[in-house]
This record gives sequence, structure tokens and C-alpha cells, in this order.
Amino acid sequence: MRSFETLTEREILALAISGEEEDERVYADFADGLRETFPATAAVFDGMRAEESTHRRRLIGLFQQKFGEHIPLIRRQDVRGFVTRKPVWLIRPLGLDTVRKHAGAMEAETRRFYERAAARTADASLRQLLGDLAQEERSHEDRADELIRDKLQPDAKGAEDQANRRLFVLQIVQPGLAGLMDGSVSTLAPVFAAAFATHKPWDAFLVGLAASLGAGISMGFAEALSDDGSLTGRGHPWMRGAICGLMTALGGIGHTLPFLIPGFTAAMTAAMVVVVLELAAISWIRHRYMETSAVAAALQVGLGGVLVFATGVLIGSS
Repeated sequence: MRSFETLTEREILALAISGEEEDERVYADFADGLRETFPATAAVFDGMRAEESTHRRRLIGLFQQKFGEHIPLIRRQDVRGFVTRKPVWLIRPLGLDTVRKHAGAMEAETRRFYERAAARTADASLRQLLGDLAQEERSHEDRADELIRDKLQPDAKGAEDQANRRLFVLQIVQPGLAGLMDGSVSTLAPVFAAAFATHKPWDAFLVGLAASLGAGISMGFAEALSDDGSLTGRGHPWMRGAICGLMTALGGIGHTLPFLIPGFTAAMTAAMVVVVLELAAISWIRHRYMETSAVAAALQVGLGGVLVFATGVLIGSS
């Protein structure tokens, strides 16, 4: 890698051209990745891509005047000081917040580059162009705001926010809720059966820990292998699997930890309190994100929890 201070004016200009070409492609990828779900935001990035294309043409025109037709390929990764960016194709499916933060970081880095480059060059025309581009990058955020106001009318903005919420529910909430329900409810029977059968909190803790971790691994793989998300839009399968598996294990471990208390009565009381809190949390999530009424969610989750708890008590006491 070369340090920025060692670059010649010809190399600085070539680096600026390749940088604008890369930014133009990134904005095009953003627009393409968002077009189906967030068409209005995709139009915003189409406008920003056009801005970068204009910058590139101005830079190429000046390069041809000063250094000829051949533009050497000098990329950001060839020069120290630039931020390493994750390729767009690795961060799909694209989310609105992720894309906007990425775009903001791009603009800030490009502006700093033009400011440093303008300060280093002695050529008047090159210095003026780089300074102008630095100013335009500084005002690019205002330009983005103008594009957003133009393209993201209230109806479109509301529709995109709703689509973003649906994706969040589909890719994050649903697998997490499925895991939390399975871990919290399905492990009740073995944990409390072991507790009532042995009256030894430590034995109940070991059973609960094994059941929780085993269920987490099983649910994680089941969710990851259910579909690849390409047709359902449910996101990356291994991300869903990780969320589901972790929440399953968490749901079981929650009411298992109280059995670290040595006294049986105290441990059992604490575990029951945790179970009530877990079921209340599940009911709230179902009401908040799955559009289930609060009463229906509480009755459904509570009934399932009571049945499984009673099963564990009956088996453990027999």
C-alpha cells in the first residue's frame, strides 16, 4: 500500500476517478437491492448515483486535458487511510438504516479525501476542481435531503416504513419469538419434573441446562434448514437459525437458573416467578409485533404454560 502523501497529482486524480466510479456502483447496488421493497428510497439512490456520475465525468475530462487518455487503476484499497468497506452483496438483504448509515460514511470519507487532495496539489485547475467537489460532497447530504423530500412523499414514506417493519418481524421477531416460546414452554416439564422427583435443586438445574441447550441447538438448525429465504423473504437462514437457537436456549435457562439456589422451596418459588415473567414477556411480544390482542395473547401463552407445567409436576410427583 502507498501512503497518501507519496501520490503524484496524476495519481491523486486517478484515485479520485476510481473512487467516484466505485461510489456510483455502490449507489446503483443500493438502488437495485431496495427497488422491490422500498421503491421510493431506491429512486433516492438513483439520484445520488447520477450525482457521482457527474463528478466522475468532470474528473475524467480534467485528467484527459492534463495527462492524456490512459488512466491508471489506483483504488482506495491501494492507499493507506481509507476505510475498508464491506461489499454490498455481503450485506443483503438491505435494510434502510444500514444503507443510509453506509451512504453517510461514504460521503464523509469522500469529502475528507477531496479536502486533503486539494490542499496537496499546486495545479490551479486541479485544486479548484477538487475543492469544488469537496464542497459538493459537503452539501451532498443536503442534496440527499432534497431527493428524499422529492421522492419520499408521505404516502411512500409510510408504505416503506410499514414494509421495513414487516421485514423486521419476518426476519427477526418471528424466529426469535418461536425460539423463546419453545424454550420457555417446552423445558418447563423436564425441569419441574426433575425438581419434584428429586427435591434436589442441583439435579433440576442440570436437567434444565441440558434441555435448554439441546433445544437451542435443535431449534437453531431446524430454523436454518427450513428455507433459504430466497422466496419467502425471511432473510439469511443462518442468521434466523442463530436468533431462534439463542432465544430457545435463553427461554429455557431463565427458569433453570433459580435452581442454583440451594433450598428447594426458595428455588421453586423463584423459578415460578421467572416462569410468570417469561410468559408475560412472550404475551407482550405477540401483542406488540404479531397484532394479537393482549387478552388473547395472555390466554394462549398462559394456557400452554399451565398445561406443560402441570405435566411436569404430575410426572415428577408420581
